[in-house]
Amino acid sequence: MDFKFKNKRISGILTILPKKVVTFEEEMGNYNFSPAKSMKLKLAMGYKEHRLAEEGQCSSDFCIHGLQYLFDNGMLQKDEIDALLFVSQSPDYFMPPTSNIIQGHFGLKTDMICMDINQGCAGFELGLIQAFMMLDQPNINKVILMNADVLSAKVSPKDRNSKPLIGDAASIAIIEKDTNDSTIYANINMDGTGALALNIPAGGFRMPCTPETAEMVEDANGNFRSLNNLVMKGDEVFNFVQREVPPMIEHLMEEAQVKQEDIDWFMFHQPNKFMLQKLADKIGVPREKMPANIVENFGNASGVTVTTNISYNLGEEVVNGSKKVCIAGFGVGLTWSSLILELNNYRLTKLLNFKTMEELIEKLAEILEVEEIDVTKKLTDFDEWDSLAALSILAIVGF
Repeated sequence: MDFKFKNKRISGILTILPKKVVTFEEEMGNYNFSPAKSMKLKLAMGYKEHRLAEEGQCSSDFCIHGLQYLFDNGMLQKDEIDALLFVSQSPDYFMPPTSNIIQGHFGLKTDMICMDINQGCAGFELGLIQAFMMLDQPNINKVILMNADVLSAKVSPKDRNSKPLIGDAASIAIIEKDTNDSTIYANINMDGTGALALNIPAGGFRMPCTPETAEMVEDANGNFRSLNNLVMKGDEVFNFVQREVPPMIEHLMEEAQVKQEDIDWFMFHQPNKFMLQKLADKIGVPREKMPANIVENFGNASGVTVTTNISYNLGEEVVNGSKKVCIAGFGVGLTWSSLILELNNYRLTKLLNFKTMEELIEKLAEILEVEEIDVTKKLTDFDEWDSLAALSILAIVGF
């Protein structure tokens, strides 16, 4: 299905990353694989390290942290938000919607739309299409698109197919109306006949979690997982991507009347380095125009990989300049989607490390050289408070 949108833009992207970093070498002892074969797997797939949420951290925690950063820095006003879109495969609850949880946390206006969308690898692209359609309404001027997943908790530590690549993260994209008359081209495709190529069998109403579903079983490849864990049929997913994504990109470029050389960057979802490089070769895109370094540095956080890709690899290029990009996501569903659009004049494109309140208070005590912080006091009430302390605090919270 094809779409065209005018007078709309992404004005900023903030990616929120967990603090916890785990390397491939720290985990490879869990796999039923020799060290030599594990290292070959690392080199082929581009595994190095990934960011993982701490136990108990939920998708909404990362979104709330990011939104608070935007509010505190004057990059977003609460009363400007007309719609909150939350795209995830790991919501806080079955019900209520996580978008409503976030709306309630900040006390946002009630005259707005909150919507949860269950989508993964193509979640950013699907979320953009939904946001752009919302902006066609006269009373919606700014949409906040939140993509977030903390799926690492659902991956078996003894599953070498999935564990080394899965990461946790969230992103916030500010999407709004614009006077620029440039056209955004988009498409999306879905095929539910392949839905079980990526799934978590137990935990829903079809198969509730029980002691039996938690039993670990070894598969033919030496991976151990239970029915409560993510199952990824790697060969099926690889073949699907190589079969469906290249013609989708070719069709999109025809619709947009552009050639490959007209596009500055191909910012694609990153399942792993091997799959992405093979995809670049099949499309005929130079590998250097399709970055493949997100999985090795942060992990595959489903619908957050494209936003992490933009923040990490483009950064100031879309704050101070303009780039024509083709973005694409593909995976769970099965779903594949892409867009061609201009990225320019961003207010921000940033990677932000998640910090808990306890961590901030501990660091504050260290800066002020006191043993304990009374959270009821103002910072200016401390004798140790000065301009240097203020600068130090701004640095640790990432302002």
